[in-house]
Amino acid sequence: MQGDLLTGSPSGIIGVDEAGKGDYFGPLVIAACFSNESIDEAFLKIGLRESKKVTDNRALALDREIRRLAPCEVVSIGPEKYNELHNKIKNLNRLLAWGHARALENLLVKVNPREVVSDQFGDKSLIENALLKKGRGVKLIQMHRAESVPAVAAASILARAEFLRRLENLSLQYGIMLPKGAGTQVDEAGRNFVTRLGRDELGKVAKIHFKNTKRVMPI
Repeated sequence: MQGDLLTGSPSGIIGVDEAGKGDYFGPLVIAACFSNESIDEAFLKIGLRESKKVTDNRALALDREIRRLAPCEVVSIGPEKYNELHNKIKNLNRLLAWGHARALENLLVKVNPREVVSDQFGDKSLIENALLKKGRGVKLIQMHRAESVPAVAAASILARAEFLRRLENLSLQYGIMLPKGAGTQVDEAGRNFVTRLGRDELGKVAKIHFKNTKRVMPI
């Protein structure tokens, strides 16, 4: 049953969400998805659910359907670029706001929504200040449990699917399975990576400011 989304959103909404924020390995991915009442209905028919309630394989399958049904944009910040930006910005919420703004600006070239909805992760002025001229004319709403809005649920699926694909590609590229999350299994994979490929390579697959780095490469 599709009981976890608020249907019938007003015409012209963009939802924005991210994946990879809490994962040591892999990119930070931000997705923006446009929806209106007719697209919301189509989302219901394909069984769209909040991304936390679906498996990885289901997220990848839904991703293909969402891209077919709705205008969307996905911005992926790979580990090397992420580390560069984090060193410059020095604040994860500001970096996240920058990524949200880039995804929004890319999608606003294609659509003209009434408002933009995102999850509550910090002062919304962070996103507003990062937006360019076109984006500043759109009303921005931040709310808790924003994934109950179909456009945000769709964006969360798009971001998660892209994160999964890119994490798998990094694993294949380096020949080491890079797990999700930031727990014990991640530390073990990180130590294995450093042992095999060296410390200098870690920044190409991992978010260096995470506490995992100290556990992976103790001084």
